[in-house]
Amino acid sequence: MTAARGGVSFTASGPVRRWGVAPSATTVVIGTRLGHAAGVAVESSSGLHRTLAILRILGSDEAAARGGLGVVEIARRVGREKTQVSRALKALDQVGLVARDPDTLGYRLGWQVFVIAANAGHPRLLAEAPPVLRRLVNVLKERAHLTVLTSDGVLTVLSESPQRAIQATGWVGRMPPLHSTSSGRALLFDHSDDEVRALLADATFPATGPRTCRDVEDFLARLHRAREQGYALVQEELEAGLVAAAAPVRDFRGRVMAALNVSAPTYRLEQELDRAGRVVCSAARQLSLAMAGR
Repeated sequence: MTAARGGVSFTASGPVRRWGVAPSATTVVIGTRLGHAAGVAVESSSGLHRTLAILRILGSDEAAARGGLGVVEIARRVGREKTQVSRALKALDQVGLVARDPDTLGYRLGWQVFVIAANAGHPRLLAEAPPVLRRLVNVLKERAHLTVLTSDGVLTVLSESPQRAIQATGWVGRMPPLHSTSSGRALLFDHSDDEVRALLADATFPATGPRTCRDVEDFLARLHRAREQGYALVQEELEAGLVAAAAPVRDFRGRVMAALNVSAPTYRLEQELDRAGRVVCSAARQLSLAMAGR
């Protein structure tokens, strides 16, 4: 298996060694034992490859569209005997990695796969995001951030800065309000209007900037516009003299899990704000693909 990261290819492979038998009786015994151990290792490796192949097939778009696949079809695609595949599927079913439909008898991915993937999501996000943030900074020459949605609001977890004398405020660890930030808007792209109203039920909408949202309906109108263009632009809503652009990052299920955003003084970025939005949107799509393992 070969994977490329940051322009460097990493290869994980290993040769299968065959043990020969030497003339002496003692060596024959040792060779037999080593041969047996090697055979067990090869069989174990073969079983693992078969299991992974089954999971990959059940995770394909076609399998999802069909609601699962039968044992015969899976065996054909894996290129193994039906009995081998059937045993593997039963073992996977027992631990929740696959599920069998009681009506069609077809197999599909089990919920445990999604639990594992969701738990791996945030560490992977923190690993994949820094190079994307650095590229954003290199292109736009402005501070870039990675934010997530919490029960208390928008939390900035990563930030990259350019070499500028005047920069937007550092936001790592801070929690600005949802309704006056570009990242807050992007993080709510998948929320329905009713969900947003419930989320902002206690918001007071103080006038922190000259263009702050007046109320939840005003916010929803701006959210709709942002959703249509694929990225959110904010001009002097959080504070005077500050503009920002953000776009959502999606997980392997296509759900919003984070947002990328850039912020800068109005005089420097306002004329280029729409271009910044498109650049951030492209970067967010790139990070989303990485989160989906593509």
